[in-house]
Amino acid sequence: MSGPPDSTPLDAANAAFIGCGVMVSVASRDANLAPSVVRALGCRVAPDRRRVTVLLAGSQSAALLRDLRDTRAIAVVFSQPSTHRTIQLKGSDALVGAPEPGDAALIEANCAALVRDMVPAGYPESFVRTLLAFEPHDLVAVTFAPSAAFAQTPGPHAGKRL
Repeated sequence: MSGPPDSTPLDAANAAFIGCGVMVSVASRDANLAPSVVRALGCRVAPDRRRVTVLLAGSQSAALLRDLRDTRAIAVVFSQPSTHRTIQLKGSDALVGAPEPGDAALIEANCAALVRDMVPAGYPESFVRTLLAFEPHDLVAVTFAPSAAFAQTPGPHAGKRL
């Protein structure tokens, strides 16, 4: 769903959903269409919802970061483990950069929310914290303008544009 430069396919409710308490996977591809995928640690949404930033451990993301720099194509999936509610954002202008002050705290908040979501389902807290462990000096930020958003929750509406 592309629109004028001042539009975004990300409404306020979905922006709040992706901002905390979700697992985030980031994907791109190389020139030969070979995929690269990495689990992100968290997400920051601009107040106007026109830009989304995903936070990655750089040491685990070499292939993805190379592909993003080469193609700028990005797809990001946000999923709440307890409900399987899932949305996907796509963009074509991804930029790799440095994290902002406060991004480490944002990741910690995401981790705490995921602990609250996953422990009642039987996942050990240590498992969740290990999945989202990071070293602040290793953080990388990838920012993009969502050009399309899709419902991906399993069921009859999966794949529909938001």
